[in-house]
Amino acid sequence: MSEQGHSRPVTRITIVGGGTAGWMAAAAISKVLRGLPGLTIRLVESEAIGTVGVGEATIPQIVGFNQLLGIDEAEFVRETHATYKLGIEFVDWTRLGHRYVHPFGTYGIDMLGIEFHHFWLRGLALGETAGLDDYSIGAVAARAGRYFPPQPGQPNSPLARLAYAFQFDAGRYGAYLRRLAEAQGVVRIEGRVVQVHQHPETGFVTAVQMENGDMVDGELFIDCSGFRSLLLGEALGVPFIDWSKWLPCDRAVAMPCSSAGPDQPITRSTARPAGWQWRIPLQHRIGNGHVYASAFLDDDAALDLLLANLDGRPLADPNRIRFTGGHRARLWDRNVVALGLAGGFLEPLESTAIHLVQAGIARLMAYFPSLDFTPKEIDRFNVETAREYLDIRDFLVLHYKATTRDDSEFWNYCRTLEPPDGLREKLEMFRSSGRVIREHNELFTETSWLSVMAGQGIVAGGWHPAAEILDEGELKRRLGHVRQVIAQAVGQMPTQEQFLREQGSAIAPGQRIMA
Repeated sequence: MSEQGHSRPVTRITIVGGGTAGWMAAAAISKVLRGLPGLTIRLVESEAIGTVGVGEATIPQIVGFNQLLGIDEAEFVRETHATYKLGIEFVDWTRLGHRYVHPFGTYGIDMLGIEFHHFWLRGLALGETAGLDDYSIGAVAARAGRYFPPQPGQPNSPLARLAYAFQFDAGRYGAYLRRLAEAQGVVRIEGRVVQVHQHPETGFVTAVQMENGDMVDGELFIDCSGFRSLLLGEALGVPFIDWSKWLPCDRAVAMPCSSAGPDQPITRSTARPAGWQWRIPLQHRIGNGHVYASAFLDDDAALDLLLANLDGRPLADPNRIRFTGGHRARLWDRNVVALGLAGGFLEPLESTAIHLVQAGIARLMAYFPSLDFTPKEIDRFNVETAREYLDIRDFLVLHYKATTRDDSEFWNYCRTLEPPDGLREKLEMFRSSGRVIREHNELFTETSWLSVMAGQGIVAGGWHPAAEILDEGELKRRLGHVRQVIAQAVGQMPTQEQFLREQGSAIAPGQRIMA
């Protein structure tokens, strides 16, 4: 210990694995800890080992991450061939032929100090027919193919309540972050790790050995080795908590296709007989994938279904992915912290994979260790991480549980599933009084829970008593005014294509891969 009673901070950091997780960690940590005396960050990756690389859709927290890194948004969008994302459209989840949007941002405007949706619920009982989507500027703009940034300085405009994320090429994002990280002093080491060396008494990782015999040592190791979980899972033996009972999908097949022209700023998830299909429109192509449960569908049939539902011609061979929903019992063990797939995996239904990496980095910075690696901080990191995985799991299970579909064995299994306790409580509260509860500042907001519960047919048992303060005529007038103001605002927004061109974010026409 030093005279001040503090142990020396960790300064030698080794990241094992590149991809999106590895380079996000490298770029962020080198930015946040710049100026720390003696800091060295090395990232080991092998070009011979591919990355999963299909995490192309994000949620609004990515905007803050990019701002932390000082990224110029127009340049970032252009370099990663990105498009904007105002939400996720769910097709055929509630029943065949039905669709709704889970938007970013909020619905309507709170009135009389209570949430807007209580007035909407009362309006339904009084004969109003407009769905929740009509009260979300994100949902209306997305379907109209329009985009304009949020305007927090205009509190009376619906644009003040807009939120957005990105859809981008994961490979290009990793390469973009690599350039940033290397400019900030991160050293990349090419090669494959063949052995992990540990301290004989403590089990702490001391070094990783490369195929050519070189040793890369470190004080803190960040495991970004993907599903293999080379350090946390294999070397340290941290067990995996399996959630496949609640999340039965365990396979995916991904394939990009050519673009069909101007597209909406939205990710689409279409329910299939044994899972669901994603559609992520980028500037140069469309990302597609079929997530499914192998207990209900074989691999060949899953690929056939994907191929039959592409908007353009396939641009690559199918990329097959096997996974189990869940996470490691601890994502920080001794001097190893896992990020991304090395720590856990929750299917990309709500585009949370990149967020979980980002949240892990933020948590690591909050509890960044000294060389003592005191258990208190490590335990806190693990408690918060496990809680976040659990919250997201419950939100994903809601999509499968809240359905009337009975057209396949898979949907019968999901519909009759006994929900986890946290989800059961939220469903009971909404069915009782129309109230949406959010625990401990969890990732998904009241807007998110409301959109999926209402969108998937969960019937509210009432509304807040204060919604009765307005008489019927005034209530309907206000609801109509909200819809009108949103429609007018969207009508004045440029198309996404126009916005990308005006901001200098559009890629060259020759880079687009058209059908």
